[in-house]
Amino acid sequence: MKIKKVLVSQPEPNNPKSPYFDLAKKYNLKIDFKPFNRIEGVSSKDFRQQKINILDYSAVVFTSKTGIDHFFRICNELRICVPDSMKYFCITENVSFYLQKYIVYRKRKIFHGRAKFQDLIEVIAKHKEDNFFVPLSQPHNSEISELLDKHNINYTIGILYRTKSRDFSNLKDFDYDILVFYSPSGIKSLKENFPEFNQGDIKIAAFGPTTISAVKKEGLRVDINAPNVNAPSMTMALDNYLKEYNRNLK
Repeated sequence: MKIKKVLVSQPEPNNPKSPYFDLAKKYNLKIDFKPFNRIEGVSSKDFRQQKINILDYSAVVFTSKTGIDHFFRICNELRICVPDSMKYFCITENVSFYLQKYIVYRKRKIFHGRAKFQDLIEVIAKHKEDNFFVPLSQPHNSEISELLDKHNINYTIGILYRTKSRDFSNLKDFDYDILVFYSPSGIKSLKENFPEFNQGDIKIAAFGPTTISAVKKEGLRVDINAPNVNAPSMTMALDNYLKEYNRNLK
């Protein structure tokens, strides 16, 4: 059976040169972009109730671009002027570049990992003199606090936004050949929207170890995973899979 339709659980890329569009053209695919979750920012009032003073911290840890957006949103709402001396630790280089939206990048102390929080913790551990603020969503990955505790890092987690499932229960045509997920919350949303979901021949692509784990916990099969040795990105993993899949069809 030829793969024709792909559902990516993320917003449609604004960049017309996105690798997803290249994949669609290369393999004659119909790719739909439907975020399975929606983000709700925590109000400044609710943030105050967490009794966190951002200026008490000398470093911030970002695990996503969304975290960056909501950190600076809260700072703006509370009229907090983030000092130039603040250090920024980002999970990937791509996330660190996103800081340019809010700060003069070249004049700040910015560090980044390679892809996993395990990589970033090795960088953080070299700065144990700092007091770290970690803006996260509710819910969030427990591995983050476990690794910070394991390395005796002085930190505080602040909830700046919440991730909630979108309602797709009235979606009539759920006839996709590949479902692409980037977070455990996407898997949670899939099961909430389609409690009787039967994977069958549908391929599931999962990005990152926590997403892969969430797929397996639901008793589902991971057919495509990223990052891996041959594919650091999801689009590369999909490309490799489709190439091999189509070769076997012949």
